[in-house]
Amino acid sequence: MNAPTAFPDQSKPVPPYKHTPLFPLGKDETPYKKISTEGVRVEKVLGKDMLVVSREALRALSEAAFGDINHYLRPGHLKQLRAILEDGEASPNDKFVALDFLKNANIAAGGVLPMCQDTGTAIIMGKKGCNVITDGDDEAALSEGARDAYLRRNLRYSQVAPLSMYEEKNTANNMPAQCEIYAEGDDAYKFMFMAKGGGSANKSFLFQATPSVLTRDRLLAFLKEKILTLGTAACPPYHLAIVIGGTSAELCMKTVKLASARYLDALPTHGSPDGNAFRDVEMEKEIHKMTQSLGVGAQFGGKYFCHDVRVIRMPRHGASLPIGLGVSCSADRQVLGKITKDGVYLEELEHNPAQYLPQVEESLGGEVVKIDLNQPMKDILATFSKYPIKTRVSMTGTMIVARDSAHAKLRERLERGEPLPDYFKNHPVYYAGPAKTPEGYASGAFGPTTAGRMDSFVDQFQAAGGSMVMVAKGNRAPAVREACKKYGGFYLGSIGGAAANLAEHCIKKVEVLEYPELGMEAIWRIEVVDFPAFIIIDDKGNDFFKELNLG
Repeated sequence: MNAPTAFPDQSKPVPPYKHTPLFPLGKDETPYKKISTEGVRVEKVLGKDMLVVSREALRALSEAAFGDINHYLRPGHLKQLRAILEDGEASPNDKFVALDFLKNANIAAGGVLPMCQDTGTAIIMGKKGCNVITDGDDEAALSEGARDAYLRRNLRYSQVAPLSMYEEKNTANNMPAQCEIYAEGDDAYKFMFMAKGGGSANKSFLFQATPSVLTRDRLLAFLKEKILTLGTAACPPYHLAIVIGGTSAELCMKTVKLASARYLDALPTHGSPDGNAFRDVEMEKEIHKMTQSLGVGAQFGGKYFCHDVRVIRMPRHGASLPIGLGVSCSADRQVLGKITKDGVYLEELEHNPAQYLPQVEESLGGEVVKIDLNQPMKDILATFSKYPIKTRVSMTGTMIVARDSAHAKLRERLERGEPLPDYFKNHPVYYAGPAKTPEGYASGAFGPTTAGRMDSFVDQFQAAGGSMVMVAKGNRAPAVREACKKYGGFYLGSIGGAAANLAEHCIKKVEVLEYPELGMEAIWRIEVVDFPAFIIIDDKGNDFFKELNLG
């Protein structure tokens, strides 16, 4: 037989194996706080000290983590927001958004209203040392802790379970969590907890490029084009992550997520023949400067499209060049944790964001136009028609809240030959889905959702007399601009990422109007006072984001 032997010749000499970790991280400089010593002990097993961790310690750490990250931010993120206010090159709109984010952080830090209405998918990554013993039910314990945080706090249940290919049901507890546990290290159990909102998760992109892109000019041109596709729907300023290379497409995108959370900041800044990942800090500076020159700014034009940039270069198969892009948004929600022989620890986030607010609030953004929403729709439209795009408005009156599922229900009515309900014709439509309303509050966290998901409904709805004024976040498809020009409609951009501030100061009444079975996706009627927004698309076909090549 000419078939190869089952086993190679073991006498053939090979060099000694030298292992190089793919991600050789430096020292962990994270500031931690001890939250407990319960459920942690050291026992001798076969003569070795083993760290024994109880199920309850895992559960409690996870619950504490998801509570903290929905209310508190890292000090570094808050310092970056304050720096925008102090930058003479920042636009008035940059400063207006940054100040709103700082106000929002202070409200969220009260521990009642979360910083964003989209309280995210619970993502947990654990690295379990070889000298750590648990009962083996780690994923369930960590998931239970995340669930408990969502049940006990004023957080939103965003996860839907597929019952069939086309039928879904909200799980009503924000489960399942995404939990990944790795074997790494020795005498500690280390974690990263992340609450990833749908808006920023949707701005994760994989491009299967070719090695021909690997020249400076070609790569920068490629990245500029792709960065513009991020748009503003995920609530900038962003922490932008770019990964060049990867041993697989999925590892490339996993690295994007970790880099956006600054989890890989301690990587070396140069590569080696052994194939380690590294940070290219010079390219980070270059791309950050590029983002400042785009003019997109913090949602409504300016310099601050990104707080910072991380660029990770990775080894790759010679025939492949995966390139990944992703962001962490203004709800920059991640926290590190660890369990050692000394106890259970969680990263120390900022509990006093008030120190980053300016002493005296500046006058930001020029003229603000007051809009009465309690007048007939034809009069509301006539008022908006007087002002150009980029105009900042402050609205008081009634709005209707509807998202994807509610839009689908209304489209079914039209397809059956029925008219749209009067409320959809007589009031502006706010694309949003609220978090739970705390006791004694008029509203839970209630910020805008991504407008683009409703783009396909606009022409049909405006033709039927509805959706004449739409309020949401982010840029929209050209079809929306054309519909507004054809039917006389408007699209207003609200500040994405300031949901607690809107709930505390602007939304005075919330009631379910129709489809309560949809949960947070029901149709709601809300009463607002001084609700802030900008005119993005007008009835003449002008589109602010088209000017920035985002339309």
